Amino acid sequence: MSVSDQVSTQQSATAEELPFGFYALAAADPERVAIIDPDGTLITAGELHGRVNRRSRALLALGLEAGDRVAAVVHNGHEYLELMLATGQLGMFMVQVNWHLTPNEMIYIIEDSGAKAIVAAAEQARILPGDSLPELRYVVGEPVEGWTPFEDLGADESSAPPEGRRFGAHMGYTSGTTGRPKGVRPANLPDIEPEIILELVYGTLAKRYGLPRTGVHLVCSPIYHSAPSAHAVAFLHAGHTIVIQSKFEPEAVLAAIETHGVTSVHLVPTHFHRLLKLPDEVRSTYDVSSLQAVVHAGAPCPVPVKNKMLDWFGPIVWEYLAASEGWVCSVSPQEWIAKPGTVGRPGDDVAVKIIGDDGEEQPAGEPGTIYFNNLAMGGRFEYHNNAEKTEASRKGDLGTVGDYGYFDEDGYLFLLDRRTDVIISGGVNIYPAEIEHELQSHPSVNDAAVIGVPDPEWGQRTLGVVQLVSGVEPSDILAQDIREHCAKNLASFKVPKQIEFVDEFPRTETGKLQRRRLRDKFIPVENP
Repeated sequence: MSVSDQVSTQQSATAEELPFGFYALAAADPERVAIIDPDGTLITAGELHGRVNRRSRALLALGLEAGDRVAAVVHNGHEYLELMLATGQLGMFMVQVNWHLTPNEMIYIIEDSGAKAIVAAAEQARILPGDSLPELRYVVGEPVEGWTPFEDLGADESSAPPEGRRFGAHMGYTSGTTGRPKGVRPANLPDIEPEIILELVYGTLAKRYGLPRTGVHLVCSPIYHSAPSAHAVAFLHAGHTIVIQSKFEPEAVLAAIETHGVTSVHLVPTHFHRLLKLPDEVRSTYDVSSLQAVVHAGAPCPVPVKNKMLDWFGPIVWEYLAASEGWVCSVSPQEWIAKPGTVGRPGDDVAVKIIGDDGEEQPAGEPGTIYFNNLAMGGRFEYHNNAEKTEASRKGDLGTVGDYGYFDEDGYLFLLDRRTDVIISGGVNIYPAEIEHELQSHPSVNDAAVIGVPDPEWGQRTLGVVQLVSGVEPSDILAQDIREHCAKNLASFKVPKQIEFVDEFPRTETGKLQRRRLRDKFIPVENP
């Protein structure tokens, strides 16, 4: 029997009668396939539930309690979901850490979060300095000196649910114009059992995309990113099997869809580009008819690219606007076809307003900053250890991440800019101020700025604009030296792909960077 046959066989015919939420689902249907790991290993709901409960009990036995943070620096695999589910029934926060970051960047997040325990892949555990880490350290994979094997966490504990269960959440790290990453978390976690709130938080997701209670969801993006992880957890709670790939590879994605009978997948526009680049004879080799929803976000998708995806997969391509701070709106394929370029209309559980520079709500057609309040999520988010930034993001009960857009006369939202300064490359946010700090620390650099320029595959790529100190001449060798200087403290995806030199730097008399002038200079204007 194939994997897809095993999955479909074990999806109960009475799925609609099953309870919502993984913990209750696992108790009711323990033989259901919950996860298929990158190496093809099948993990049933009962097996996963037992592991989760043992991890939970171990964390409590180690002295952790509600409100504490557990950092996860793990690669794609079941371990991530185990941690999410374990902390998710203890009232704790799981801190998602991008393992592509440099050691210093990872350490900043771990220390800033105040994590009391850390779970890391062996590759990252080896390079993280021990004197900067929590004492409770667990490694996934090969042994690492000073770290306890993750499999030992809770190995001697009971697989029964722990006492005092309560809803927990994740705390992802985002960044802003100040450059340093910020932890984003719900302002309040209710002291109630997770089942009471799970359906409120996650229950509408599958329904929003028109999907049934059971199915197969494919994870092919880094699971530490908020969007892929949120969808994986939501579909797991809804009763879907989660197929996890170690990384995105276009043909492997198509093969997984056919092999496992995948019904939903979360992608970003860069993935669309790569899939569409496959030769027609390769694309036609695979049966993707099981797909019922292709969901995308993370960056604006060019209209021609999305039209090609709709032509290929049919009217099942959904888009949404969201951030680590919360959900804003979504658009069905039918609505998008009628209004190309829209990111949709807010649902009944989300309040969205367009606020102008004068602080007043804007009428249809007039642009402004997008403020929102996700009522299903409790409405309010906060930035960890940064009350000033939290307050600056608010206007009454609404909050903003700086996106700029407008509503049309029918209530559909259109983006004019995905945050003024943030660069979105391959669905990943890159924050200029952080890179500018490194550029300006180079001894030959007097002033610097970073902008995003269009890229046919990645959406945007980083361009560093540099003004040199007096007496230093620009050259290709110097540009490469500046890039290597940045690479010492920045992850590779943040290092400017290109360096341009300018004689005059566009700042106002008050020192404010006029980034728009740099965009006008270096981003070509397309002829209509």
